[in-house]
Amino acid sequence: MHTTLFPLPGPTGTNEFAMAFTSTPRGARLARRFVSHCLDAWGHPYDSEVNEALTLITAELSANAVRHGRVPGRDFHVRLTTEVGGELRLEVSDTRAERRPVVTAAGDLDAESGRGLLLVTALADDWGVTDRRHGPGKTVWASVRTTQTPAG
Repeated sequence: MHTTLFPLPGPTGTNEFAMAFTSTPRGARLARRFVSHCLDAWGHPYDSEVNEALTLITAELSANAVRHGRVPGRDFHVRLTTEVGGELRLEVSDTRAERRPVVTAAGDLDAESGRGLLLVTALADDWGVTDRRHGPGKTVWASVRTTQTPAG
């Protein structure tokens, strides 16, 4: 039996997990754990490359939402979907539209921020930033292709 946290596949064979988290370090840790659990429930075991990559990406993007995108009293949102063809897409949205992420050059160890996005660049097949769909802010997204058909 499936729990309500991990919805059954939709008619097109896609899955979706979406949840709001408090803009705190604890919220970022919970987002990482929920995404990892969700991927496992969808057939991507905890020790698989896909689960490990998306868990690390979630940790980085959630930490950035808390550190750079926080607006007091506002949560950040995480959305994970399986797309037709097996691609997994992670979206982390916050309410700070003016603070867009910038990747720091790999050798710039004195930079105050941006080095964590090097990890996202290395692990994701693609990533980017868009305006938040429903409300103020931005969405940082990353996608990972997989040949495995997730269980549902």
